Parts: sequence; structure tokens; C-alpha cells
Amino acid sequence: MNKKAKTARLSILSNTFLIIMKIIAGILSGSVSIISEAIHSLMDLVAAVIAFLSVRVSDKAPDEKHPYGHGKYENISGVLEGLLIFVAAIWIIYEAIQKIVLQNEIEELGIGFFVMFISSVVNYIVSRRLYKVAKETDSIALEADALHLKVDVYTSLGVAVGLALIWITDYHILDPLIAILVATFILRESFILLKNAYSPLLDVKLPDEEIEIIKESIKSKSSGVGKFHQLRTRNAGHLKYVDLHLEVPENLSVQQAHDICDLIEKDIESKIPNIEVSIHVEPLKK
Repeated sequence: MNKKAKTARLSILSNTFLIIMKIIAGILSGSVSIISEAIHSLMDLVAAVIAFLSVRVSDKAPDEKHPYGHGKYENISGVLEGLLIFVAAIWIIYEAIQKIVLQNEIEELGIGFFVMFISSVVNYIVSRRLYKVAKETDSIALEADALHLKVDVYTSLGVAVGLALIWITDYHILDPLIAILVATFILRESFILLKNAYSPLLDVKLPDEEIEIIKESIKSKSSGVGKFHQLRTRNAGHLKYVDLHLEVPENLSVQQAHDICDLIEKDIESKIPNIEVSIHVEPLKK
């Protein structure tokens, strides 16, 4: 099992532990904000499972059916995760409004506070680990999972503070109001995730800073020999693709043109990880 899959499995285990804790605390206290956090963690668990499966598939080598590899499986998983989070947020808002209408009070504030505090600490540790591996491997699936847990840190702390305020003020209306606030954070999270995961499915270009690095590499390694045009870039999960047309003088041998292309490809690959460069050589236009 590779590093990405092991890290995704860690997220599955931590979310399972937190769901059990939150459900028990929610039932004992009757707090809709804690129940909303349990639902959020359940969505995170589903997302973690999707991320785990997608990173295992995305790292498979290209085959006859998928000559460009399996990288976009990570983007598809990110879209699914974003949709799941959106549905969870709408459900939380509905339950919170029901709680306001029924005006139910909550009990066992201490247990709820303790569980929310532990949840925020666990999610902070796991999200840091996910972000670290996501950066190292350029994984959109792990980054999406880390984003879920990062939001969980803030929402769990928010619920914990809310429970403390209810204990101090005895204003039980704060419970569903905090649940709605949690849901708005989740909606924002789903929008960001959907945007980041969906764009590569439409073959959106690489970030401007990476394109500048690519252009500088081409210019430096073909300086005085030729020029380039029709530069195209795209993402597929953690994989990146570049293709371009390079114009070289007609008197260059095939070997010389090939060596220039090799220099360009190696320079780009040394600066941008998980990238594949394809160069089409043409005679220099006069």
C-alpha cells in the first residue's frame, strides 16, 4: 500500500472513531448541533472511503483502455465528496429549523463539550498529516479530505463554545443556531471543493505560475536555436500534462533536435512534479 493510500486509511479510522463518539454524545444530550457534527463526520467518512479508493486507482500505470493514466479518478472523487457535503449541510439546516420550532432543551452539556473538544484535536492532527502528504504527492483527493477535516476543527470548536455558552446563559436556542452556522461553513466547503475538483475534468490549464516555469524552461533550453508555439497544459488528478510545438532550424539533425527536447523535458520535470511533456518538432518558419 502506497503512502497516499495509507494516509487516506488514517482518515477513515479517525472519522469512524469520531462518529461513534458524536452519536453517543448527541443521543445523551439531545443536541442538534452535536448530531449535525456527527452527520458531518459521517459525510467525511464516506468522503475518506472515496478518497482511499480513488488514490489507489489513480496511481495505476497507464493501460490500453486508459493511455493517459487514471489521474482523473481523484477529481471524480472530489466532485462526489463535494456533493455529499452539500446534501449534509441542507439536512443539518432542516433539522436545526425543526429544533427551533419544537423548542427542545438539551442535557448533558459536559459530555457534549468534551466530545467536541476531543474531535477538534483529533481532526487537527489528522488534517495536518493529510495536507502534508497531499502537498508531497499533489493529490486532489487527499487535499479534499484534509479540507473536510480542517472545517471540522472549526465547527467542532464552535459547537463546544456554543455548549459552554448554553451552560452559562441557559439559552438553549443557541444549539440550533450554532448548527445552522456549522451548516453554512459546510456549504462553503462544498463549493470550494467542487470548484477545485471539477475544473480539471474540463481540462482547465495549469496555474499561471507553473506555466511561467514551463515557458522559462523552454526558452532557456532552446535559446538561440528555435522558438515554440501552441503550448497547452492540463491536469488529471495529481498528474499534469504539457504539449507544445518547437520550431528548430532545418539544418539540425534529428539527434540534435531530440537532445534539445530532452533538455526541455528534464528541466520542466525537475521543477514541477508528476508532469509529462510532449514536444512536436517543426522546421523553423522564416
